[in-house]
Amino acid sequence: MSASSLQPTSVTTRVARPQLLLGLIGAGIQLSRTPAMHEAEGTAQGFNTLYRLIDLDQLHLGPDALPELLTAAERMGFNGLNITYPCKQAVIPHLHELSEEARELGAVNTVVLREGRRIGHNTDASGFAESFRRQLPGVPLGRAVQLGAGGAGAAVAHAALRLGAGQLHLFDQDPARAEALAASLVAHFGPGRARAGGELKAALAAADGLIHATPTGTAEHPGLPLPAEWLHPALWVAEIVYFPLETPLLRAARALGCRTAHGGGMAVFQAADAFRHFTGREPDAARMTETFLSFDR
Repeated sequence: MSASSLQPTSVTTRVARPQLLLGLIGAGIQLSRTPAMHEAEGTAQGFNTLYRLIDLDQLHLGPDALPELLTAAERMGFNGLNITYPCKQAVIPHLHELSEEARELGAVNTVVLREGRRIGHNTDASGFAESFRRQLPGVPLGRAVQLGAGGAGAAVAHAALRLGAGQLHLFDQDPARAEALAASLVAHFGPGRARAGGELKAALAAADGLIHATPTGTAEHPGLPLPAEWLHPALWVAEIVYFPLETPLLRAARALGCRTAHGGGMAVFQAADAFRHFTGREPDAARMTETFLSFDR
C-alpha cells in the first residue's frame, strides 16, 4: 500500500474554540453554583470553558496564600478569578488596579487577569440591585432595615441606597462594624441616609423592608436571624443567602404575606456581570438563571 493511499481524501479545517479558564478563591465553596453558570454560559458563547474551585479549606490555606495563588493562576493562563469569603478585602493589596465600584466598597469579588495586570471589580452591588428590581418592583423604599454589615453587606447597602432607599438602618453582631459602614454610607450618600444600632424590633415595626445579609439560614448557620413574630405583612424581605433558595426567613415572611426576593437573583446577576468583565461579551442572564435553577430540580 502506497503512502499516498493512507492520506485522507478530504481535509476538514478545525477552527479552535477560544479558551476560557476561570476560578473561585474562597473557603468552604464546594456547593457554589458559580462554576456551572460560567461554564454553561462560556460554552454557549463559543468558549472552551473550564472553571476551577480553589477552596482554602480543602487546601488548608488562609488568605495569606493569596499572593501565591494569584501568581499560580497567572502562570497557568487563567483569564480571571472570582473572590469570596474570606478574601474580598485581603486580595486588594495584591492587585494592580481597582474599578471605581471596588474602590468605593473596599472589596473585590472579581479579578480580571490580562496582559500581566490584575484588575479588581465588585459585582455584588450591581447583582443585588438587578435582582431587587426584578423581584420587588414598585415596593416602598422609605425605610429599610439591614442585618449584616460585612463585605457583602457593604455592597448590598450601597445598592439599596442607590435604588432609592430613604434611610437604611444597619444591625450587625459587631456593632462597631455597623457603625463604620453607616458612617461610610452617610459620607457618600449624605446625612440621614444611614444609621446603626438601636432596637431591632422597633426598627422593623417602622420599616418598609428588610434586607438580610448574614450567613444565617445556610446549612452551616441554620435558623432565623430574628424572631419570626417581629416580621409584619407590610414588610418586603430581600435575602442574599441562596443555598437553600427558600431560607427559613423567606418561608416565615411568605407565610405572613410579605413580598420577598430570594438570594438566587443576586448570585445570578453578580455572575453575569463578572462574565462580562472576564470576556468582554454580553451574558445571557436568562440562560444563566436556567443553569442556576437546574440545581433545584
